[in-house]
Amino acid sequence: MNTDFIKGVIVPILTAIDENERIDETNMRRQVDFVIQGGVHGILAFGSNGEFYMLEEDEMKRGLNMMLDQAAGRVPVYFGIGAISTKKCCRLAQMAVENGADGISVLQPMFLKPTDQELFGHFKAIAESVPGTPMLLYNNPGRVNYTLSAGLVERLSKEVPNIVGMKDTSGDITQTAEFIRRTRENNFKVFGGKDTLLYASMCHGAVGGVCTSANYMPELIVDVYNKYMAGDLSGALEAQFLLNPVRLSMDGASFPVATKDMAIMRGLNPGEPYRPSLLTPQGPVLDKMRCEMKAAGLL
Repeated sequence: MNTDFIKGVIVPILTAIDENERIDETNMRRQVDFVIQGGVHGILAFGSNGEFYMLEEDEMKRGLNMMLDQAAGRVPVYFGIGAISTKKCCRLAQMAVENGADGISVLQPMFLKPTDQELFGHFKAIAESVPGTPMLLYNNPGRVNYTLSAGLVERLSKEVPNIVGMKDTSGDITQTAEFIRRTRENNFKVFGGKDTLLYASMCHGAVGGVCTSANYMPELIVDVYNKYMAGDLSGALEAQFLLNPVRLSMDGASFPVATKDMAIMRGLNPGEPYRPSLLTPQGPVLDKMRCEMKAAGLL
């Protein structure tokens, strides 16, 4: 299986919505063009910032086809899966592959807290439902309240042929490094999941990052990756330091409101987050976001 394309800055793309809480085709296509023109190396549909948790399957299929059509092969498009049920995950994986997704990304089950053996069976079943399609694990302990263990990831990388990589959003660089160290002999592709740690993750051997901020400042996050790959380590680090205050300013707002608000500041129109209503930040929080964007030359 060719996995050479699995690298770089992948954007967990925002899902543009209209007033009826359906995907806004015009603005969804515009978002796709914006991130590709900004230099991203891949698009992840329906990741955390894509609000997968609010969408029905038919709307996911509709949105995926929009993104694939607009991307038109310029970058790979991955499909994010965040369901609890193994059966539903398999169904979503098969739908994504049938519609042309280049790969899938699967979050560990939320609410439950399975053992490593149970997780192994879950991920293996999903991978086997789409043989020949690259599958990435998605470790997000901050949202599901437990982490994938390095031992489990190592076993999956060895025993399930099409589980070929992962995104680690732990924010723990030691854990990210362990995932890389223990799978490095298996051509396993580890992505950093924290925008502020892209440089650090790549120093430990990550192949890139799945980066929220690529939704509204793709040129800055891609600059970190490109300079690092060109051997300009000092330039990559300075690029990282330039974007970090912007990314950190988001933390005063609810997730994923700030990402959409910053995209709006840059002239995009992703709509408001799905219900339940999450309020646009006001006062000092919004002022801080705008100030940091101006300081980084984005406004």
